[in-house]
Amino acid sequence: MNRAYALLTVKALDAERRTITGIASTPEPDRMGDVVEPLGITYKNPLPLLLYHDTKKPVGTVTFATPTAEGLAFEATLPTVAEPGALRERIDEAWQSIKAGLLAGVSVGFRALEHSALATGGLRFLKTEILELSLVAIPANAAATIHSIKSLDLAASGPDPSRAGDLHPIVRVTKGTLPMTTTEQITALENKRAAHVARLNAIQTKCAEDGRSKDDAERAEFTTLSTDVKTIDAELVDAREMDRLNITKAVAVTPPTVTKATPLITVQANVPKGTAFVRAACAMLVCKGNTYEAAEYARRWADSTPEVSLYLKAAVAAGNTTDTTWAAPLVNQTIVNDFIELLRPATIMGKIPNWRNVPFMCKVPSQTAGGTYGWVGEAKPKPLTKLAFSAETLAITKVAGIVVLTEELVRLSNPSAEALVRADMVAGIAQFLDAQLIDPAVAAVTGVNPASITNGAGTAAGTADPLADVLTILRVFATNNIPINGAALIMSEGNGLALAFRRNAGGDRLFPEMTAAGGTIEGINVVTSQAAGTNVIGVQPSYVLMADEGGVTIDVSREASLQMDSAPASPADATTVTISLWQHNLVGLRAERFINWKRINTNAVYYLTAVNYPAPSALEAPARRDGK
Repeated sequence: MNRAYALLTVKALDAERRTITGIASTPEPDRMGDVVEPLGITYKNPLPLLLYHDTKKPVGTVTFATPTAEGLAFEATLPTVAEPGALRERIDEAWQSIKAGLLAGVSVGFRALEHSALATGGLRFLKTEILELSLVAIPANAAATIHSIKSLDLAASGPDPSRAGDLHPIVRVTKGTLPMTTTEQITALENKRAAHVARLNAIQTKCAEDGRSKDDAERAEFTTLSTDVKTIDAELVDAREMDRLNITKAVAVTPPTVTKATPLITVQANVPKGTAFVRAACAMLVCKGNTYEAAEYARRWADSTPEVSLYLKAAVAAGNTTDTTWAAPLVNQTIVNDFIELLRPATIMGKIPNWRNVPFMCKVPSQTAGGTYGWVGEAKPKPLTKLAFSAETLAITKVAGIVVLTEELVRLSNPSAEALVRADMVAGIAQFLDAQLIDPAVAAVTGVNPASITNGAGTAAGTADPLADVLTILRVFATNNIPINGAALIMSEGNGLALAFRRNAGGDRLFPEMTAAGGTIEGINVVTSQAAGTNVIGVQPSYVLMADEGGVTIDVSREASLQMDSAPASPADATTVTISLWQHNLVGLRAERFINWKRINTNAVYYLTAVNYPAPSALEAPARRDGK
């Protein structure tokens, strides 16, 4: 629910009818820069009068007049409760606060039905529905203060002798507020006049409906309001004349010189990607898993990677991720993402976009067959058809590897040791993931690993003509209604290099967008990986589900006994040989990543075998451009 603030005027009535009138909304901007258009306001009288927009603190009822272009007038009544209790105390407190000038404004709670943005950054509410009116101490509208207090609650004790014969309002000046401009004064006077006229009409209409003349209180109020209107009219004449004179004295404003905004400068350490992650792992190795000692050890890198020490530092008190002083820097995603950013581009998964990312252990519905449709003759029965669906779930699978280093190598603080660890971890995980993703021989093992995307996919023998091979793969996609847009080709770096060097008879490159690192062939994305071997693989990544935790977990051990084998025996037997890390002064660094994938359409992957594009030397020599 939104809120808007405006002028509050207190009306003179006896103690039995504690009534206030005022303008609930004006078209002038409030201090937040918002504007509520009065003519777009809707409501249903009567509505509750609340304290501070608290629905648990009603203090009366309010009735709104018909909205005008100048604003929305209201009349609110605070009842007199005879029975003692919390209700009477709350209403009496509200009324006493109004008389004392402590509650100097009103605020409407409304629901926005239509709005637009203002150039100043605020909102213009074109259509609104008012839900309640509240008494508030600090109004947002510059004109939202009590402008008049007239014989408040004095009917029982008689008129105030100090105000005898004075029909003009008591004007309270709020200290600390900015003086109003002439235009603002005119608007405030017009709003005040509209409220007075609305009340005069209400008194006259009520007496006419009752078929009587005004009583003493109504006559006094009517006289006071009429006098105020005449005074306001005189003030408006003066204010408008001053506004006209100010316009004649106006001086053209010279546009300020617009300077180009200063670009945002980000300072980053001049170290290779992944250095912070590897340094954190090395600090844990040196300090044998003690995070406090590791944080102190990491201080040696404070000049280039201070985040390492913060990452390892143990929190002393509770914090949160929005606290910029100490808690936010302890969030360890910065260092982990540093390594992931380094790893992903090195893998096929990082080079091909638009894999269909899904969470682990969540069912993903897929359509396996469509309906049957056909022509139907006149008065002939329509055939029944059905769709076929299934659900795919990617279980939690992980990739892990252990790197064993000597204690001496770990303790080295020069960049060469860090580069060695970083290069080995990146190369090892990338090579393994690439092979597992595209090797046709990799079959699924329940609870262990997924099948490769080429396992069980269609295949054919390749040729020496790369354009013919690409066309073969794309035709398979098109024939089986697999989108070609976004498809990618995977081949070895050797085949990519051969295509990059191919020339036509005129000596021009046949594939100008190709390099050993990949590129494009006729607009089709090509990525290279040595895991492809002699296969050229076509894939539509949007038909491959991919679940990736997105982080790498590092564990350290000096006491474990390991099989120093890339294919350890499982389970171990009597012939298994293990090496004690502690005995040999070695340190084991284990990297682990949770990832899984699944091809959801067999035809979304197609590959060619035995592809070995000939090197340029095996081609016919191109003709020289000079004709010799």
